[in-house]
Amino acid sequence: MRTRDLLELVTLAALWGASFLFMRHAAPAFGPIALVQVRVSVAAAILTGLLLLQAERRALRTHVAALAFVGVMNSALPFVLFTYATLYVTAGFAAILNATTPLWTALVGRLWLRDRIRPAQWIGLGIGALGVAALLWGKVDLRPGSTGWQVTLAIGAALLGAAAYGTSATFARKRLGGVPALVVATGSQIAAAIVVLPFATAAWPGHSPPLDAWASAIALAVACTALAYLLYFRLIAHVGAVRAAAVTFLIPVFATCWGSAFLAEDVTLQMLAGGCVILAGTALALGLVGLPRVQRSRSSSSRAEGERSRPASGRDSSSLRSSE
Repeated sequence: MRTRDLLELVTLAALWGASFLFMRHAAPAFGPIALVQVRVSVAAAILTGLLLLQAERRALRTHVAALAFVGVMNSALPFVLFTYATLYVTAGFAAILNATTPLWTALVGRLWLRDRIRPAQWIGLGIGALGVAALLWGKVDLRPGSTGWQVTLAIGAALLGAAAYGTSATFARKRLGGVPALVVATGSQIAAAIVVLPFATAAWPGHSPPLDAWASAIALAVACTALAYLLYFRLIAHVGAVRAAAVTFLIPVFATCWGSAFLAEDVTLQMLAGGCVILAGTALALGLVGLPRVQRSRSSSSRAEGERSRPASGRDSSSLRSSE
């Protein structure tokens, strides 16, 4: 993995780690659907302005159906589901559930595209999942006033959103692999804005959200959507769907850091241990480190060398020379 790809992946994890804090702050004022409409509409406007300056804007018309599918599965549906989840569980807990995305991506890619996942990647994904479990173990962080059934629905919504992310990542690699990242990001956000609009109109809050909620919504749209999706679709094209989706293993780590820095949330030993395990699993899944190779014994190596150098029976030296 190139240094630039790695830096973009870490930047993306930091942006999406912050997104859960913005959602947690703005969702109560807007409601899940209205907040998503603001998020995708502002992102679509910014990305469209950038795309109009590029000659590759023509690609929008030739990939309408594929971009619409990605817009629904990678933005409209999971954004609503995760925003709903943050109404009843904390930002950090929602980020942990989001970290199941690489597992969904690997599963969908294996079943749909028959992708070959290297053993080291499977082990890395498993270790990353263990790290997520370590963060999750023994606690479900509830928002004040949440009831048991609300939390259950919130967890189910977040897991369904992660599955949608995994499906869209695999689809984007298969159908939009040669399309520039700016085109994919722009087209998908336009499609998401169109799909969500009628629902957002019906669900728009009766009172005007406060300025701080608007500030969180705009930050969510500009940094965590427009910029983030440029990085994400570029990573899918350069390193593949599974490696790009591995960014979600790092999101809980950044969400925890942002929560500690800006919300005065405690950082426990359990969080630190889980974060270290996640980093180790991510490094394996990305191929930054590899499994130790099993060295063959000297005797087996020399025996194999001898078999290669022994002339085949029934061949003369001239036939051997010609075959060489």
